[in-house]
Amino acid sequence: MSFSAMRIYIFKSKASEALYAFAGDVEGTTLPAQFAPWRPDGTIEAGGSPPHNFSRFKIESAIKLHGFQLWRVKQPPELKRSPSTDNE
Repeated sequence: MSFSAMRIYIFKSKASEALYAFAGDVEGTTLPAQFAPWRPDGTIEAGGSPPHNFSRFKIESAIKLHGFQLWRVKQPPELKRSPSTDNE
């Protein structure tokens, strides 16, 4: 399978805090409705490197097959509070 590099658009879901998507069109018309609304969050120029060392080939393959590729940002673990020692 050979590809010519495409411009990739990045979108963030307003319905799910950590959910993002890559799409091949500026409007994001192929993004899944269950996670809408989507807002534009950036662009990867043709030949540019995707964030987080994602594989550009896999992103473009998913866009050509499904119209988009979803991805999540890992949320930092919540800080655990240590037990209070005030009662000692």
